[in-house]
Amino acid sequence: MAPPDNDVLWARSLHCSLNGTEALSGVSVGVREGEILAVTGPRGSGKTTLLRCLSGELAAQQGEVWFNSSPVHTLPAAARERLRRERFGWIGPDDGLVPELTAWENTALPLLLRGVPHRAARTAACEWLDRLDAGACARVRPHALTRSQRQRAAIARALAAAPSVLFADEPTAALHRADGTQALRTLTAAARSHGITVLLATHDPEVAALADRTVTLLDGRRAGSVPPATGAEGVAACSLSV
Repeated sequence: MAPPDNDVLWARSLHCSLNGTEALSGVSVGVREGEILAVTGPRGSGKTTLLRCLSGELAAQQGEVWFNSSPVHTLPAAARERLRRERFGWIGPDDGLVPELTAWENTALPLLLRGVPHRAARTAACEWLDRLDAGACARVRPHALTRSQRQRAAIARALAAAPSVLFADEPTAALHRADGTQALRTLTAAARSHGITVLLATHDPEVAALADRTVTLLDGRRAGSVPPATGAEGVAACSLSV
């Protein structure tokens, strides 16, 4: 079965076991270009595993994953790594910053690895740090930053790379609510203005409310989907492959 033409990312019947436990049991999902999709559910429901499979980081034992109508599930590991580096972005609950690099160097790192000139990469990195109210710490290394500043740098790093799809796995779990709300609003606004597709894993209803649509997982299975409450555009974005 070919994926729908209007889905930038599409998966069918994903089954994935981790350490002998089935983390995903036949999950199917489709995401349209520029859509923000919240993947919700309690801890241990399979949210992170689903994002890892969709991003190509983890190969499901069964099922298919397609990106822009090209199969991801049949790619060798090196090709999936290249896809993640060039087309995808990832934000996790931990910042994952390189301790030897300053905040702007960490933010610019994905661009530099792609061969972007040093000056252009630094400019982009500093612009995103400024947007996330972290510009003042651009020259500071992670050990001297607060947890909030480190996570803002991690979000800036993902956005500066201009990914086609951004996977955000509980990206503000380590932040106080006010800091997390501001960072998420910047993230979602940037995604909409730049046409970035976002998969946002969260167990927080207030975070999920920022998305266009919600898919809920329970014990590794789809529990249903909820469209936006109002708006013709939201209704149009409610297509889902099952």
